[in-house]
Amino acid sequence: MRILLVEDTLDVGEAISRRFETIGHTVDWQTDGRASSEILDFTEYDLVILDVMLPGLDGFSILKRLRQNKNPVPVLVLTARSEIDDRVGALDLGADDYLVKPFDFRELEARARVLMRRSSGGEATNIIVCGDVLLDRSQRSVRVGKREVQLKRREMTLLEILASRPGRIFSKEQLLDQLFGFEEAAGPNAIELYVGRLRKKLEGAKARIVTVRGMGYQLVSDAED
Repeated sequence: MRILLVEDTLDVGEAISRRFETIGHTVDWQTDGRASSEILDFTEYDLVILDVMLPGLDGFSILKRLRQNKNPVPVLVLTARSEIDDRVGALDLGADDYLVKPFDFRELEARARVLMRRSSGGEATNIIVCGDVLLDRSQRSVRVGKREVQLKRREMTLLEILASRPGRIFSKEQLLDQLFGFEEAAGPNAIELYVGRLRKKLEGAKARIVTVRGMGYQLVSDAED
């Protein structure tokens, strides 16, 4: 999944970015509030992690503008302010959740998973099942039947995207946007490469990645044929 992290404290931003990239997400990290607000005008994300105190434009202003533009992306607000008025203010402006600094990274990951589950179809669980393919988002693990499958970071993310909405066709452009950040040069051939690798690792499964000519890729289970 693709995350926009807006955090101007360098050590915090670096730690959050590294943490989410390690478990398979693509993270665009910005330190300037105004630049981040402009990025949200033309880039789709699965989650925004938004600090409140920022140069250029504060987090509350970014959030207000985001919701005025009818952008439904889930927003998790990070704040050093523990006062109830600040937390209520963030929620009233359209934040989906908030976390007060300092926080435990395990809690940040858990809250982020909940919000991304909602945005990808509203599942109430971290377990995604398609055919006999089972993906556990909290453990970042995959099984085909009783066999555990070892996936690399982007392979895991690709499977999560496809499996969260089985049957939906994702174009190469959509997959590129979610698998690669601004600073990573990649083209459509990269998607073909990762799809090919994932197909090999899912061989024998009762779910498969189908190429829809001229449109993109979808994950379907044999039961749907």
